[in-house]
Amino acid sequence: MSTPDATPASPQPPLRVAIVGASGYAGGEALRIALGHPHLEVVQVTSERFAGEPVGNVHPNLRGVTRLRFEPLADLREVDVLIAGLPHGTFAGQLERFEDHADVLIDLSSDMRLQDPERYERTYGAPHPAPDRLVEFVYAMPERNRNRLVGAKRIAGAGCIATATQLAIAPFLKTPILAKHDVIADAKIGSSAAGASPSRASHHPERAGALRSYAPVGHRHEPEISQAFDDRMAIHLSATAVERVRGILVTAHLFVQDGTSEQDVLMALRDAYDDEPFVRLVLARKGIHRVPDPRILDGSNYADLGFALDRDSGRLVMLAAIDNLVKGTAGHAIQSLNIAAGFDETAGLTFPGLHP
Repeated sequence: MSTPDATPASPQPPLRVAIVGASGYAGGEALRIALGHPHLEVVQVTSERFAGEPVGNVHPNLRGVTRLRFEPLADLREVDVLIAGLPHGTFAGQLERFEDHADVLIDLSSDMRLQDPERYERTYGAPHPAPDRLVEFVYAMPERNRNRLVGAKRIAGAGCIATATQLAIAPFLKTPILAKHDVIADAKIGSSAAGASPSRASHHPERAGALRSYAPVGHRHEPEISQAFDDRMAIHLSATAVERVRGILVTAHLFVQDGTSEQDVLMALRDAYDDEPFVRLVLARKGIHRVPDPRILDGSNYADLGFALDRDSGRLVMLAAIDNLVKGTAGHAIQSLNIAAGFDETAGLTFPGLHP
């Protein structure tokens, strides 16, 4: 007698998502990605300034993709996941309120990145609004923090420059390659990193054609990178504004032991990243794309890494390119959510970028 087929398991319903501050660049990218995600359903987006208006009025790329309208924060409903794209310094002060509305909280701002309240106060010039809660948040960098992200309910988005810089230099802390644990990093970054609110520095006549070193020293991502490496690496970071809207290119200078070969560098990179779905090594010897270029990563969650080694001086130049709004903000947050929720890590994030 034949055995009846087992009843197939019911598919898991999608997680209901609210995006707070969805009219900004970070929130807008989280919205774009979540709308195309197979396991997420965006049920609410908030904006005080644009309350009542359709999403497509603010994010014209989403015309026809969603019928959602922005709502005021006062009307926030209960959801499974709340993603906050609020201005820096806002999320932490409303943490308990948000916990009443969602089981999983993801903050895209800088509020919960630094685990030490004293480091936070030194960096941002004011005491943290919820210092006892910092340790609850898992830093959203899957390549370095994957195990801690499994099952996480509190996720702190990493800084965009910090993300690219860590990807460039992390592999070498696990090897004897480095002659000293010092790195000099220069980040060239597009205007969208400054956010959607206009300022004098982002005014078109000031920004157009810009090549402006706005933080030669003292960039706020420097302590974040140091924390990520348990202060084992001295970080010397400079940041330069360029005319692009999207993208970061970090050029990191490291100093290696005598006798270090290109093969040694390549082996360290492969050991670190061969199994990483969103890190690509750029090793081409011909053509115009021999080194990472953020231009081809627009809209993508990929990070492209390349290197050049001067064996005479012992200087290793690492190059890391990302889209600051995706792999540097909303993309790595959704990637972290995928890990936390047990989804395919690449779900909703496979767009490869554009060329030309």
